[in-house]
Amino acid sequence: MTVGIVGYGAHIPRRRIKVEEIARVWGADAPSYKKGLELSQKSVPALDEDTITLSVEASRNALARAGIDPKDIGACYVGSESHPYAVKPSGVAVAEAIGATPDCHCADFEFACKAGSEGMFVAYGLVKAGLIKYGLGIGADTSQGAPGDALEYAASAGAAAFIMGADEDLLIASIDETYSFMTDTPDFWRREHQVYPSHGGRFTGEPAYFRTITGGVTGILEKSGLKPQDFKYAIFHQPNGKFPKRIGKKLGFSFEQIDVGRLVPFLGNTYSGSSPMGLTAVLDVADPGDRILMCSYGSGAGADAFIFTVRDRVREVQDLAPKTRWLLDENLIFLQYGEYAKLRRKIRLAGE
Repeated sequence: MTVGIVGYGAHIPRRRIKVEEIARVWGADAPSYKKGLELSQKSVPALDEDTITLSVEASRNALARAGIDPKDIGACYVGSESHPYAVKPSGVAVAEAIGATPDCHCADFEFACKAGSEGMFVAYGLVKAGLIKYGLGIGADTSQGAPGDALEYAASAGAAAFIMGADEDLLIASIDETYSFMTDTPDFWRREHQVYPSHGGRFTGEPAYFRTITGGVTGILEKSGLKPQDFKYAIFHQPNGKFPKRIGKKLGFSFEQIDVGRLVPFLGNTYSGSSPMGLTAVLDVADPGDRILMCSYGSGAGADAFIFTVRDRVREVQDLAPKTRWLLDENLIFLQYGEYAKLRRKIRLAGE
């Protein structure tokens, strides 16, 4: 049985803050972030936007492309490291908001920035096993970065949702192969009750990010018998603009293969939504027969790799919901640091 994506969608908040504005407040060197890490601006959620609301919007866009009854969705999984509640599931709120029935199985996943691809993988697996008709996997975050920390220049907000199914008439892209690679490499973490995460500085690159994605990609290529030149597009986790380019080159992929899905210079790092959102941007422009590689990364550390082959139906659905690049580039509101700090609750009222 062939299982794959029957619906996909993304959502990005309208608000942005530029790297220069953050650097101005902290007396930092903005060019080092713009050129060294290839960051220009990032998305900022409004006061009424969180992981749940972003997930709902992305899921509604996925439903618009799938054209299915939400009551047929048998599972809803939200991967995030910024769930609004410590004890109350995001998945149940999303499932009810989109019209799923009470017997829809829901759960929240956490694995740093790999939580979104976890949800995709489990939804895919349940459909493959014949336990559900359709499964919804979501990667969404309103990611955190301490004031003045390097993370603040990239930590952003966004969501990507994918409906998995096995109906040949509805397939947008088949999932041809999966592979996961994991080691205990704690390069990035946030302990219970901490507001902001900590990170290992340069060690978040090597051995963490680069070794883990190398393991995921080389593993899936060996498993599938494919080579980098067999793919039209490749998407890697995007903590900044530089890392996906470097790992792509190291693994034998060209810049042209990764550029379409590399959103981070103008979006920032959406954590659990990072590589899934890159996949939505690729599907927006892909042609039937295109082969796509996606490899996520989550600190801790792990990678989930997928191989997709685009089907004919992609042309029918691309314009049925807002495209990711449109959400990224149009109708924007730019903020000053004070406005940004208020929205991200970096400024708290007395008693909070």
